[in-house]
Amino acid sequence: MSKESPKAAKVADLLVADPSVEAGAKRGRKSKAATYEKADILHWFEQMLRIRRFEERAENIYRNEQKIRGFFHTYIGQEAIAVGVEAATRPSDYVITAYRDHGHGLARGMRSDICMAELFGKVTGCVKGKGGSMHFFSKEHNMLGGHGIVGGQIPLGTGLAFAAKYKGEDNIAICYMGDGAVRQGALHEAFNMAMIWKLPVLYICENNLYAMGTSVERTSNVTDIHKIANGFEMPNKFLEGMDMLTVMEEVQKAADFVRAGNGPMFLEIKTYRYRGHSISDPQKYRTREELQTYKDRDPIAGVAHYALKHAIATQEDFDAIEARIELEIEDAVAFAEASPWPAPSDLYTDVYVGDYPFLME
Repeated sequence: MSKESPKAAKVADLLVADPSVEAGAKRGRKSKAATYEKADILHWFEQMLRIRRFEERAENIYRNEQKIRGFFHTYIGQEAIAVGVEAATRPSDYVITAYRDHGHGLARGMRSDICMAELFGKVTGCVKGKGGSMHFFSKEHNMLGGHGIVGGQIPLGTGLAFAAKYKGEDNIAICYMGDGAVRQGALHEAFNMAMIWKLPVLYICENNLYAMGTSVERTSNVTDIHKIANGFEMPNKFLEGMDMLTVMEEVQKAADFVRAGNGPMFLEIKTYRYRGHSISDPQKYRTREELQTYKDRDPIAGVAHYALKHAIATQEDFDAIEARIELEIEDAVAFAEASPWPAPSDLYTDVYVGDYPFLME
């Protein structure tokens, strides 16, 4: 596959390319058009489009301008999950994820300019330029990483749930992982503890079919990943993840179950990344035809189709959002460009709790 950054497809082009006017209904979801307000539909559409355009623009800068360096993993194609989960949960809930974290941060409400500045390594970034692509954090939004160690976030997410229960909070922890992370031993230890203590944690596996370039079928005898939870008698379920409305509806049920004090739940949500595992991935392990079958079910186009089919919104509404998002992303790039680099002395800040002036000597 070409290493050139693919040209961003306009939403109108996606609508023309997708022959389905209601992709979710084709996969068995009952129509609930009457329950969705126009403002909500447009908000969810805008969130997904913001993620898509942010990632496309950042990828272009990485490839062609070399102003973003280091590891870089895009969320393009998986937008329905982050936005669907966010729509089904509360801002006070805790979110923790792996290194494909840009979409989760933006869905949580983190500003695109601050996120872009972090990719540029600038001091105005969400981690003051120290985290980069894989380590988005925001205490304000209860976005607790962005973690680069495969599976490392799973016990941490379990700990967040323990803290919420210990403090008597009515919050849950949402712990994302990829299909490769479920091979880590820490998952089994975390699942066991979560069930023993009935912790309020919703584990979500974003199964995009490939752990780097290796398919699930080649690495596990259990290809229905959600069934791993059966060994702990943990409630679990499989979801199709290319339809944002389906994700939201099902995650709402799961979140309510966990929040009611029933203990953890594990969701396997099948999705697909349009790009490689990272920006350096040649993607020789999959075919163009396979990729196209998922693009034909594009999650952003799916929400637009649904709204148009049920006369909830108009094409003009979506065009206006697209124009606004394009300006927002360009402003984010300009903000990142103009922002200063961290000072050399910043190397010693935010490393330890307290003031250690001897480190500056």
